[in-house]
Amino acid sequence: MSSPALLSFFATVPLGIEALLKSELEALGATDIHAERAGVRFHSDLKTAYRICLWSRLAGRVLMPIARFPAPDEKKLYGGIRSIRWNDHLDPSGTFAINVTASLNQKSKLQHTHFAALKAKDAIVDQFRSVSGSRPSVHLDRPKLRIQIHLENSEAIVSIDLSGESLHRRGYRDDAAKAPLKENLAAAILELSGWRDIHKSGGCFVDLMCGSGTLAIEASLMASNTAPGFFREYFGFLGWKQHLHSAWKDLKQEAIDLRITDKKRLPRLYAFDKDGHSLKAARENASEAMCTEMIHFERRELALAPDISPHLGETGLVGCNPPYGERLENPEELKGLYRLIGDTFKKKASGWKGFVFTGNLDLAKEVGLKASQRFPLFNGSIDCRLLTYELYSGKRSTGAS
Repeated sequence: MSSPALLSFFATVPLGIEALLKSELEALGATDIHAERAGVRFHSDLKTAYRICLWSRLAGRVLMPIARFPAPDEKKLYGGIRSIRWNDHLDPSGTFAINVTASLNQKSKLQHTHFAALKAKDAIVDQFRSVSGSRPSVHLDRPKLRIQIHLENSEAIVSIDLSGESLHRRGYRDDAAKAPLKENLAAAILELSGWRDIHKSGGCFVDLMCGSGTLAIEASLMASNTAPGFFREYFGFLGWKQHLHSAWKDLKQEAIDLRITDKKRLPRLYAFDKDGHSLKAARENASEAMCTEMIHFERRELALAPDISPHLGETGLVGCNPPYGERLENPEELKGLYRLIGDTFKKKASGWKGFVFTGNLDLAKEVGLKASQRFPLFNGSIDCRLLTYELYSGKRSTGAS
């Protein structure tokens, strides 16, 4: 029996996490992997691409390019889109949506992505009408087929979006709720902070300011080997005409079999916050993620954090994603908050590893501890740093992070 054909794919990822995603894709079976800015190109068969959609903790979308052609203007874009055999991907009774991204020079006459999306939609609809006399409908929310068009200077790259919607949407959190961290960024923070090795050695996790619980929940999913897409009901390939139903059924069963449910094999996680509304949301999210029994949620002021080491274990990971000052917080109060984080690390978590993720480097200096590593990351458009600390016993440093 011949091997399944290898296809080309592109996985998007938040800035700063490209190398981490490259390693993850290799572990999931991808080959010929090349990291680029905000994404990673790779080859795999279709089942492996499905596995990546299900198991990647870091990727945003998984795109499968199907065409590339010159598109210096609307006429060329329309013609190139219409030349694709869309009946191979979608039935006339189906639904579709088009996303357009662009990196254009001044020579291109296609300077507006919304206009380009309209011309592409017209080309698809006109082709269906000419062939079958009927046409699919545009449906922006969870269509049968999501099409991604990237305009790069005078070329268009057309892809099928196998993810359908961003893979950071795990399915356990209310998308309408505001949260400071997307799930894939939270997973990256945990990976870079060493959580994978820490939980395998029996260490615990503590989030001192848990908010809606994203870091603690992602930590629990990693420790229990739960596929991040385990709770999702929608992927872009499910309505695609060439969907491999049996391969997807096998992968879902594999995810069930690999999930660790034995409490004796799972670490304990602790999530504290002073805000009762945030804790309520965190508990609800944890319930949706089926990890309530793993995480101890408690309403506590940071100043009243418990003794972490050795009360919660000799080793572990403690951290937080404190306010950056992006809203209307008092700058002096935030300085005090960051100093308190440093004091809590030093006085209550000796022997553990600590981390602070922040978009305010001036405030980060107030932690007062020397960072062992500094990782540049982006939370949306905010230039951030992940600072990790080896929390040895001794006196608090007065040096900057």
